[in-house]
Amino acid sequence: MGAMSGTISVCCAACGRRHRYTAPSYPCACGTPVAPALDPRGSPTVVTRRVWDEEWIGVRCTACGTEGRWPRPELGCPCGTVLCVPVDRTAAGRTGRPPGPRVPAHRAVPIRTARDAVTAAVLYLRGLGHRDVRRADQRPPSGIGLAAPGIVAQVGPASLRDVECLWLTAMAESARGVYFSLAGYAEDARVRADLLDVALFVLDPSGVPRPANAPAVALDATAG
Repeated sequence: MGAMSGTISVCCAACGRRHRYTAPSYPCACGTPVAPALDPRGSPTVVTRRVWDEEWIGVRCTACGTEGRWPRPELGCPCGTVLCVPVDRTAAGRTGRPPGPRVPAHRAVPIRTARDAVTAAVLYLRGLGHRDVRRADQRPPSGIGLAAPGIVAQVGPASLRDVECLWLTAMAESARGVYFSLAGYAEDARVRADLLDVALFVLDPSGVPRPANAPAVALDATAG
């Protein structure tokens, strides 16, 4: 196997179990799928804490040359360890601040209260073209539910059960499920959201929603 590959063998630093890992691809603005170049000669590291700026890497599109910021590759081992998969930094670019959403900055509100978080989510959804955003008729198990034609959203803490409940509600409404959280997401919730195509956003203190998984990246690309 060469120095760079889309699929590599990853050994868990905790239990020694080996996994085959394939790098996820994301849509560039030009429409071309891009994926980080993995380094089979590198060693995976155990994720013990979350630092926002370290959650992202730069990946350059080979078609148009645009460099985007995408979630760093991670692998969850059945033993419970989360591994940061090594990437080729010369190809993937430096770790850096992720791209902001395309909603104009003046539409964001600093978050000081739970109400501010809901307002930030509403403004973002309106920026996606959902003008008729309202409180959801069905109250979620936790947090605040929002709804608009074609979309169901939740703002608040996000457990695995919360993500699954949002997905079920969205399925019943034939709508897209979107989650906004201030605290981020546990690994099991992120994995399930990816499987269920639920878009996860993290609200930073300035009120700007940051995509936290591939469905959210794709949704953010549609913002006006």
